[in-house]
Amino acid sequence: MDKNLLKEKAKTAKKSNKKLVKRLEKINGRQLDKVVSGLHEEVFERIDCLDCANCCSTTSPLFREKDIERLAKHLKMKAGDFVQQYLRIDEDDDYVFKAAPCPFLGADNYCSVYEARPRACREYPHTDRKQFQQILQLSLKNTNICPAVFEIFESLKQQF
Repeated sequence: MDKNLLKEKAKTAKKSNKKLVKRLEKINGRQLDKVVSGLHEEVFERIDCLDCANCCSTTSPLFREKDIERLAKHLKMKAGDFVQQYLRIDEDDDYVFKAAPCPFLGADNYCSVYEARPRACREYPHTDRKQFQQILQLSLKNTNICPAVFEIFESLKQQF
């Protein structure tokens, strides 16, 4: 899905997605996990992240100490130098990239540090995790960024 089309569709669906989140907050968490897990598998059979890379183009993952150490080692840098060159502290006191897009995103949408990427990148868009209810607000935001999350929300509307 084209990035501009996703943005348009997400804006149109914003109100219904917020209502969906309210409904999902009230249902059995295990049931929701099972449904979302199935939808995740189904959607990612059709969607190839390399066709989009909107997450890498528009947002920054949160960096934990282990992420910083792993990436610095991968890049043969000291952790402090990695922080100074690439990161800043955001309003929530988390390390994030200084700017978007990700400095490691190639023109072909491949990640040049894929094997050492941060945990947040490894887990994105978080639709295959247990206790999905805990991240409903984050997932709602991700409908604006990730076509897969948008499609999962559209399917959830039909089921709940």
